[in-house]
Amino acid sequence: MDYFAYASNLNLQQMLKRCPDAKAKFTAVLPNYKLIFSGWSREWHGSTASIKPFRGEKVMGAVYEISEMGLQKLDRYEDYPNTYDHINVLVIKEDGQAIKALTYINRRQSDEVKPSPEYLAVIRQGYRDWEFE
Repeated sequence: MDYFAYASNLNLQQMLKRCPDAKAKFTAVLPNYKLIFSGWSREWHGSTASIKPFRGEKVMGAVYEISEMGLQKLDRYEDYPNTYDHINVLVIKEDGQAIKALTYINRRQSDEVKPSPEYLAVIRQGYRDWEFE
């Protein structure tokens, strides 16, 4: 199945640890959503990323091919279904092709809170891994 990653799971090293059978496929854009940081994570000592529907905005990310077992492993890391839920989205590849993918969205879209520098560093490395920066 195709999985759309948009935050710390863009980091190839982190994804390899979390989901060893994941295959990096391509970069993509999720239209009409924006990236937000909300909630609180003990692991990251700050808020974590989510997406929120927002007309005219877009979220940069990447698509991995993952197995059902890989999804189960990611579910544990993402605290599914307690903190994050699955949603199906339509992402756009660089060539304009639309692809169906599964992604995570925080179930509680609380006030936006600043993420920790450590969490942001992992996300920034993911952007470098996929050559966004």
